[in-house]
Amino acid sequence: MPLLELRALNKHFGGLHVTNSVDLALQSGEIHCLIGPNGAGKSTLFRLILGEYQPGSGDIYFAGDNVTALKPFARIHRGLSVKFQVPGVFKGLSVRQNLETALQRLHRGAELADEIDRLLVFLGLEAEQGQAAGNLSHGQKQWLEIGMAISLRPRLLLLDEPTAGMSPEETHATGEMVRRLNADGMTVLAIEHDMAFVRQVAQKVTVLHLGQVFAQGSIDEIVADERVAAIYLGQAHA
Repeated sequence: MPLLELRALNKHFGGLHVTNSVDLALQSGEIHCLIGPNGAGKSTLFRLILGEYQPGSGDIYFAGDNVTALKPFARIHRGLSVKFQVPGVFKGLSVRQNLETALQRLHRGAELADEIDRLLVFLGLEAEQGQAAGNLSHGQKQWLEIGMAISLRPRLLLLDEPTAGMSPEETHATGEMVRRLNADGMTVLAIEHDMAFVRQVAQKVTVLHLGQVFAQGSIDEIVADERVAAIYLGQAHA
């Protein structure tokens, strides 16, 4: 049984068909990357999965249950978590306080402190733990928000362009974080434009184009697909 399954998912905004009968299955323990040109419908699909948008038709299943009508908070309680493209950290709080805010629902006292310490090591932010989050570099802010997103130890982590604005070195470090999370059992669905990151982490890749699933397979299969190259060059219309 897939951990996440989208069945014939449709979403219109006025006359614009943004998500067009999308079928997608994500297996437990998988790192799955969602790619496609701008305007392909990737972010809309994320918001449908989260429950921020309701589909016009179709169904969303999580761990075998139909969650199509559930509010975002109910989906999060079931094991979904998300890190959006623009970091949403609390800039006036320290790095440690940001993690404390995210973790305090599940942990208290010494256990809370230990869990914060563990995450600081994982994120490579031990030396910055006393700094205001607003003073971090862009890449460090992205890592801090990843730490906040995984604080509830979700079954499925959604990442919306996690390496946007990062240097190649930061991008590679982020990929290694994702791979370590996956090795610990976390399933990941990531929207990403950086193909070096996709090649580093993806076990399966889905290409969206004009709101539809255009191609799917391994990264090697996708890179070798001339149709995929064509849509990135603006030559395909299907």
